[in-house]
Amino acid sequence: MSSFVFLSADGFSYLSDPVELHILLQIKLPVLFTAILVGVAIALSSATLQVLLRNPLADPGIIGISAGASLMAAVVLLTGSITLGSNQWASLSYYMLPLACFVGAMISSFLIFALARKLQASMSSVILAGIGISTIAGAIIGWLYLYAPPQSIKNLSFWLMGSLHNTNYISLLFAAPLILIPAVLLMLQTSKLNWLYLGASAAQLRGLEPKKFERNVLILCALLIGTSVSIAGSIAFIGLLIPHFVRQFWGHDNRIVMPMSGLLGAGLLIFTASINEWVFEFIVPVSMLTASIGGPLFIYSLLKQQRLH
Repeated sequence: MSSFVFLSADGFSYLSDPVELHILLQIKLPVLFTAILVGVAIALSSATLQVLLRNPLADPGIIGISAGASLMAAVVLLTGSITLGSNQWASLSYYMLPLACFVGAMISSFLIFALARKLQASMSSVILAGIGISTIAGAIIGWLYLYAPPQSIKNLSFWLMGSLHNTNYISLLFAAPLILIPAVLLMLQTSKLNWLYLGASAAQLRGLEPKKFERNVLILCALLIGTSVSIAGSIAFIGLLIPHFVRQFWGHDNRIVMPMSGLLGAGLLIFTASINEWVFEFIVPVSMLTASIGGPLFIYSLLKQQRLH
């Protein structure tokens, strides 16, 4: 439904106008596909991380995983634009960015996971560790800015705040399987994720090897986050907001939480793309829109939950 609303924002003039048809095919459809892929990736990985870390605040942006991916993206973008010509770099970036972001997401993921286990997964410790990693990543990006060309700085600043307009069919063709395959594999693990609610010992009695399972799932989450950052930048609040709402209304069964989170994550990003299309004459960074929409909704949800208790 939200996809139909986005595509019909300017009516159906593309049916008769070649210019509007070109805009639809070359701009709107890539934005729509990007919103779907990134929304699914962020919401699914966040819902999974919250189970693994036993922490409802385990959003990739808050705990530092997106920061790790963004740091590697910044390194690749800035050093690539300096050392290579713009035309050469445009073709190489489709392949380099997802790989670099995946590596960054993997490193930060395992650091967060190791710290969480060492600190007994206490909520405040995980969040503080994530803030520390995000701060270090931000500081390194800041140092990179000192040596980057002005145009690269402008592009990177906008990209780090999130944008659905950075893709085309070539980058989507490369990124889609790196999101869809891990997403399907995570969906197949929903029953085993439920077992983790009972604790590692109870899960082991059911034939699950908790450490191996958690490592494999963490790799899938890092691949989802890294690929989403590589095509859309760092997008705030979706990973915190969507699984929270799903669990509030549909409970904690991951067989429901995971597909609903993916669906609503995609829907929210399509909605933000529609706002960009309808309201503004220029492209607003996605994180500004998701935070503006999600912040009040999240506070309302917390207040409502408090009243119920």
